[in-house]
Amino acid sequence: MGKGGGCVLSKKRMPLPVSDDPPNEDTAIPVPLLDTAIPEAGDLNSPSKLRIFIVFYSMYGHVEILARRIKAGVDSIDGVEGVLFRIPETMPPEVLEQMKVPQKADDVPVMSEAAELVEADGLLFGFPTRYGSMAAQMKAFFDSTGQLWREQKLAGVPAGFFVSTGTQGGGQETTALTAITQLAHHGMLYVPIGYTFGAGMFKMDSIRGGSPYGAGVFSGDGTREPSETELALAEHQGKYMAAIVKRFARPRTLEP
Repeated sequence: MGKGGGCVLSKKRMPLPVSDDPPNEDTAIPVPLLDTAIPEAGDLNSPSKLRIFIVFYSMYGHVEILARRIKAGVDSIDGVEGVLFRIPETMPPEVLEQMKVPQKADDVPVMSEAAELVEADGLLFGFPTRYGSMAAQMKAFFDSTGQLWREQKLAGVPAGFFVSTGTQGGGQETTALTAITQLAHHGMLYVPIGYTFGAGMFKMDSIRGGSPYGAGVFSGDGTREPSETELALAEHQGKYMAAIVKRFARPRTLEP
């Protein structure tokens, strides 16, 4: 990935000064502290598009199917594009072979360095559940973001989740809920979809993954394919996140 591809709201924005001296109550702060802490995002007047990185781990392909549909939703919003990334696998190849894990398509690059996250204007993370929380592979990836956390490089970046579970009570909500701690420590802005999907969130006539926390799919024993409703919800999440990212990227005039 090239450097400088993602995050620039305004070149006139001054960095927040750092000082060991105690604050002076008589000194006026010309720019609100909160505003200067928000990372710079793409300028809508720029010919380059805002980018939402869709970063996922998918063992048997269910999460990947959602990721590709989410990208379609992102790409349908003018001025925004979705970029797919896998995270590194942590299990040995011989174990994956014994588990009959299919080969991954080579059209999606592996994000080998977490530092690439800073190039995104928005982030969507996808992963399957393991006992109601994210898979170890995704947790290992988040564990590798220590330097980004130390420098708060991702603070203010909109982010969300989409998941896969094997059963109806297997973690469609808890898998996303327990992942929010990762965003909180980085200062990222959690963007759930709520009930913005409309009537589709209330239908009870068929099995459907997904929740107000984000899109989801039920994989069953691994043979079940995502339903059209689950895919439509994933596409909606892509559109919704793209709209949120565009809102955050609007040029703003700061009062002195």
